[in-house]
Amino acid sequence: MKNKNTILYGISLAAMLFLLKWIELRFIIINHAFEIYAGLIALIFTALGIWLSLKLTKPKVKILIVEKEIYLEKSTDFILNQKELHKLNLSKREIEVLELMASGLSNKEIALQLFVSLNTVKTHTSKLFEKMEVKRRTQAVEMAKRLNIIR
Repeated sequence: MKNKNTILYGISLAAMLFLLKWIELRFIIINHAFEIYAGLIALIFTALGIWLSLKLTKPKVKILIVEKEIYLEKSTDFILNQKELHKLNLSKREIEVLELMASGLSNKEIALQLFVSLNTVKTHTSKLFEKMEVKRRTQAVEMAKRLNIIR
């Protein structure tokens, strides 16, 4: 082999360089041992602080599912509560819209059934919500059933 001496010379130089760097590192560690240990402790406590702050500030979300059974007595002797009806000042058309809402129809379906425009149904619905002081259809229907305005 022609380059045998060159390869051996390169390997021996690399080994000597490795040995010198290892000795230099040992002296650096011995001379600066306190700083290295203090840095490692600071790094550990920083990581611990970050982990702890994430654990403590993370919101605990619990999903609670509540199931309620509602028993509505279906009676054939429905009595319209005229007092509440007069108190709320609901028009005949608003009562019709409310009854159709209770049957589960959408605004468009209510408009088709009453032969009025969609905007008219929306107007009746908003007036109904305003008079009953509710924000949703389900609230209006539930309140009307509770007050015996609809079945």
